[in-house]
Amino acid sequence: MDTAPLPPLVEPGPEPSPQRRARFHRHTILPEIGTIGQRRLLASKVLVIGAGGLGSPVLLYLTAAGVGTIGIIDPDHVETSNLHRQVIHTAADVGRRKVDSAAEKMAAIDPDVEIRRHIALLDPDNAVELFAQYDLIIDGTDNFATRYLVNDAAALARRPYVWGSILRFEGQVSVFWEHAPAGRAVGYRDLYPTPPEPGTVPSCSEAGVLGALCGTVGSLMATEAVKLICGIGEPLLGRLLCYDALTMSQRTLTVRKDPAAAPITDLDGVRALIDGPERPEPAADERITVDQLAALRGGPDAPTVLDVREDDEVAIAALTGAVHVPTGELLALIGRGADAVATRIGVPADTEIVVLCKTGIRSAFATTRLREIGFTGARDLTGGIDEWARRIDPAMPRY
Repeated sequence: MDTAPLPPLVEPGPEPSPQRRARFHRHTILPEIGTIGQRRLLASKVLVIGAGGLGSPVLLYLTAAGVGTIGIIDPDHVETSNLHRQVIHTAADVGRRKVDSAAEKMAAIDPDVEIRRHIALLDPDNAVELFAQYDLIIDGTDNFATRYLVNDAAALARRPYVWGSILRFEGQVSVFWEHAPAGRAVGYRDLYPTPPEPGTVPSCSEAGVLGALCGTVGSLMATEAVKLICGIGEPLLGRLLCYDALTMSQRTLTVRKDPAAAPITDLDGVRALIDGPERPEPAADERITVDQLAALRGGPDAPTVLDVREDDEVAIAALTGAVHVPTGELLALIGRGADAVATRIGVPADTEIVVLCKTGIRSAFATTRLREIGFTGARDLTGGIDEWARRIDPAMPRY
C-alpha cells in the first residue's frame, strides 16, 4: 500500500508578519513544515462539517495551527447534553447556535482566522457548491446518510476529506479522495459499500460515547488535515485507523478501491437515502403521538407504556408507571417468543402497548419486532421521551 506523502493541497501564501512568524515558530522549526508549510496552512481553506464532538477539537486545533479560512456548517443549538464532549462550547453557550459559539472560541485563539458560518443542514442541494469553495473537507457527522452525502459530494467537487467516527469507547479515522493522484483514489463507499439498515446501528445519543474519545479522534483528524495541506508524512488515504480507548490499542487496516464500483456522477442515490426514513417507520396505525398518549394516560383506556431505554437514561427522565425493559433484553425475550415477553412485562400479547425510547429509533424497531410475534396492539411513541419533554412536560430533563 502506497503511504508516501501526497502533493501539498495548497500553494504557499505570502510571507507572514514577524508577529505571525513568532506565533507559529514551533511549527516552522519542524523541518517537515517549515516556513513554506506554515504559509500553506495560512493560505488554506478548510470546511468542518459539524461543531459537535469531533468538530470541537478539529476547529480548535486547526485554528491554533494557523489555517487561514475555516468554514463551519451546523444548524444546531448547544444543549446541556453536548457539554461532556463538545469542548468548544461551555455552559454559558447553551441555547446558542453552535456555529456562533464555536466561532467565538476560535476568534479568541486567533483573531486573524477567517471564519465562515454556514447555518444550514448539509444536503444534496448545497453540498457540492459548498465543498468547491474549500481545499479540504472534515467530516465529523454522526449519521450514515450524511456520510454518504459527504463522500459523493466530495467526489463531484473533486475534494479530499478527512473522516472520523466515534461510538462508546472506539473511534475510526481515514482520508478519502475519489480523485487522488497516482492511482490512489479511494472513497467511503469502498470501506462501507452500502448503508446499514435503519435502526440497526445505535447513535452516540443511544449507545453513549466517552467524552475524551472525541478529543483523541478529533486531534487525529486535525493532524491528517495539516499533513494533507502541507504534503507531509504518510496520510491515512487507503488506510483505516481503528482506536480502542478501553484497551488503549490501535490497528490500521488497508482500504482498497473497488474496481467494479460505478463512478459517482450525481447525487441521486444519496438523495434517495437522505429522503428515505431515518429509522424503520411503523405504519400509521402502529404509531401514537405524545399528545394522543397524554390524553389517554390516567383514563380507562390508558395503554401500558414500555420504556426500552437503558437504566441511566430512565434515571434522568421517565414516565410514571412505565414498564422498563432495555432494548437488548427485550430483543432477547422476543427471540424466545411472545410468552416470554408477556411474562416479563406483565401483560398479555393482546394488550395495548406504547413503546418509547429517547427519540423513536429503538422504539420503532422494538415495535416492529413485537408485532411480528403477536403483540398487535404495540405502537411506537413518535419522538420518544424527548418529544414528551418538549411538548407535554417542559420541566422534564432532556439529555
